[in-house]
Amino acid sequence: MNPVEIEMNFPAEHGGNVFGQFDAYMKKIEKTLHVSLILRGDHLKCIGTQQAVNHAISVIDELLELSKRGNVITEQNVNYALSLSMEEKSPSLLELDKDVICHTIQGKAVKPKTLGQQKYVDAIKNKMITFGVGPAGTGKTYLAMAMAITAFKNDEVSRIILTRPAIEAGEKLGFLPGDLQSKVDPYLRPLYDALYEILGADAFMKNMEKGLIEVAPLAYMRGRTLDNAYIILDEAQNTTPAQMKMFLTRIGFGSKAIITGDLTQKDLPFDSISGLEESLRVLRKVKEIGVCELTNKDVVRHPLVQKIVAAYDQYEAARSAKKNKNKNNNNKKNRR
Repeated sequence: MNPVEIEMNFPAEHGGNVFGQFDAYMKKIEKTLHVSLILRGDHLKCIGTQQAVNHAISVIDELLELSKRGNVITEQNVNYALSLSMEEKSPSLLELDKDVICHTIQGKAVKPKTLGQQKYVDAIKNKMITFGVGPAGTGKTYLAMAMAITAFKNDEVSRIILTRPAIEAGEKLGFLPGDLQSKVDPYLRPLYDALYEILGADAFMKNMEKGLIEVAPLAYMRGRTLDNAYIILDEAQNTTPAQMKMFLTRIGFGSKAIITGDLTQKDLPFDSISGLEESLRVLRKVKEIGVCELTNKDVVRHPLVQKIVAAYDQYEAARSAKKNKNKNNNNKKNRR
């Protein structure tokens, strides 16, 4: 197929942002789409097959518009724009960029960055209970926190309750010193981090002292009825079925609940059933409950995290296939 050449106007002041330091993003676009890009002043020339050039121009147009809106273009933006272009999926990055949930204390806009995150945010808006399930780095807890703080600031709820099971990640920490709050703080630190970034330390402490923001281990939820509150259960893969049922039956009138977890990172004893896994099977068809399953494509941390998650997914799939094959072979031998 004969190559085509398309030239477009490109404001030089956005070149560093759109194409990255040392043209790293430009090289990525060229390598991924098999095109050649030449930037001279205010003109960008794109050379390749008609389809490849169309994809490249579409990606560059979107990144340029994001830059014009004041966004700092990241490698994740470039990767996701390329992915959407190849899959020809909608909405585009520009449509995702419109949905600003809130701003951090430094003024940075918090918004969904992938199609999966957009569906997750929409489910939180429209459902009373939402399950956000997916690998590390997909923004499950952070977006849930942003939605909770926005609802709290808008007086849609009177308080925020954050909880998670107090289970160590594969290692025994022994007895921790201090009072009750000091003992549970290490388990709840990720929740504090998000609160500090979005709400600010001073506002967080004032609201916590008033009892309007509560951070507590899951065990302390028993016997309570939680009305007019935004409730977030984090690390739900580490709940037992009994704990999950207890939590879900705490929800009262005017409340919303978000349950987040990663089924590949369970810290429960070996062969224990995860309350999150069981609840997804039991409640998936309940109309008022939203279930959002995020994937490695929704990872918005360092690009290496996305590669790590993808590598583990492939490894687990291969191991599962091998296990099933060995099981089938053993069954055949037993029949003989």
